[in-house]
Amino acid sequence: MTPPMTAEEILAHSQSPADLPKDKELVMRVLPMPADSNANGDIFGGWIMAQVDLAGSVLPVRIAKGRVTTVAVNQFVFKQPVSIGDLLSFYATVERIGNTSITVHVEVYAERNPADVQVVKVTEANLTYVAIDAGGKPRPIPR
Repeated sequence: MTPPMTAEEILAHSQSPADLPKDKELVMRVLPMPADSNANGDIFGGWIMAQVDLAGSVLPVRIAKGRVTTVAVNQFVFKQPVSIGDLLSFYATVERIGNTSITVHVEVYAERNPADVQVVKVTEANLTYVAIDAGGKPRPIPR
């Protein structure tokens, strides 16, 4: 019988696979559930789009130091289907900061087959957010 693993050993085994980006900021992780799937067992594209929108807003909220709203989805590409049980990791990079707007590129990776992890890029998108005040009007990005 093998002895139980120490906390350090468990942590070492749970680290992200080497295939995940190191040069982008991890802004969110989520595990799709059966309620998020369609009749074929794939995760709804609309559910993935909503998660990308949430993940994409993380950096703009920090930069704008407050409320932002999505004003454009400039590009959205589905590269691979997402399945129940895939662990999705959302990475974001700021592409542009304007006077009131911030454009972000989001990449989504799925970690599949926990026993022998495979990492695949499943989605990527470019979204633009605008900083807004309490009344919902555009406001300048703090510099």
